Amino acid sequence: MEEQRKSAEYFLNLLKQARRGKFKIYLGMSAGVGKSYRMLQEAHNLLRNGIPVKIGFIETHGRAETDALITGLPVLPRRKLYYKGNELEEMDVDLILKLKPEVVIVDELAHSNIPGSKNEKRWQDVIELLEAGINVISAINIQHMESLQVELSAYLKMEVKERVPDKVFDMADELVLIDISVEDLIARLKEGKIYHVDKIQTALSNFFQAEHLDLLRELAVKEVASHAIKKHERYHVGAKKRRLERFMVCVSTDEKRARNLIRRTSRLASYYHAEWFVLYVQTAKESSDKIALDKQRFLINNFKLATELGGQVIQIKGTDVPSHIVEQVLQMQITTLCIGRPHWSFFRILWTMGLFRKLLKKLEPIEVDLIILS
Repeated sequence: MEEQRKSAEYFLNLLKQARRGKFKIYLGMSAGVGKSYRMLQEAHNLLRNGIPVKIGFIETHGRAETDALITGLPVLPRRKLYYKGNELEEMDVDLILKLKPEVVIVDELAHSNIPGSKNEKRWQDVIELLEAGINVISAINIQHMESLQVELSAYLKMEVKERVPDKVFDMADELVLIDISVEDLIARLKEGKIYHVDKIQTALSNFFQAEHLDLLRELAVKEVASHAIKKHERYHVGAKKRRLERFMVCVSTDEKRARNLIRRTSRLASYYHAEWFVLYVQTAKESSDKIALDKQRFLINNFKLATELGGQVIQIKGTDVPSHIVEQVLQMQITTLCIGRPHWSFFRILWTMGLFRKLLKKLEPIEVDLIILS
């Protein structure tokens, strides 16, 4: 019965994929590399070849070269919304669904929609268009990728508020890097081709530092390369027998620590094109009548994050944490177990290391890799 169910689900997924629109993402290291410009160029090329294309949303930021390319393209009217007494505009998703163009251009994939919009995020708008069979061309900068936030926070000392789950990148049929050298990008900024002249110095002192851009460029190149490898394996190596990787990360009620572990495990699983799980063992002291409300909220938010990143959440109750972990490792056929490194006071480390030794002893006879994440 289980095999029949899996076979039916597999066939249903194939049908959905066949009906879904194609998805192309232009990826860059930062604003100003030319993503919107390239999308508009492609729109002109599609029209010349007789393919119906509409501009669902484009943001030129007043850049003259990009503005000039809009001429001659069918730009759809935006939906007007009132928020806090101001009239604002958003992409009209319902209009696009009604017109159902063969291809639609949707800029700024990481954008947060105005409250009152059909969806909270623009990437959710795009998924709705894809599921309706509409082909979408979109653009985004690498710093908006959800699972990279740990690395970006550590190196750039910045928090990116508008983030896109990794699953959206995985959905792309094409992930295309729009790349220029860091030197050329900074030169464009100084020439006033990216931001207005009164914002140039602030940008140079903050985000547009050479070392920051070098890191972002490296991350963008790696992501495009990783996407290409996964795509190749999916279509050309899938028939070959190879070890099926499955990752599991153990989390607690510590909000930031758990969030970081979830993001890092997501990156690892994404690299191996593997399924992954988040395990939370609720002990007696963390029961719903004893745990603080803020801790409950942290848990819910982190479970939501894991789901958005493509993971599956497993919650169990018990007192013998190592035994429950091993039980789930066996039950879920986990190949790699991820845990966080202890960072508490000396006496708590002694207590925790006792648990850690117990976990190691139970894992010893099992064929599973153990990764301790900092």
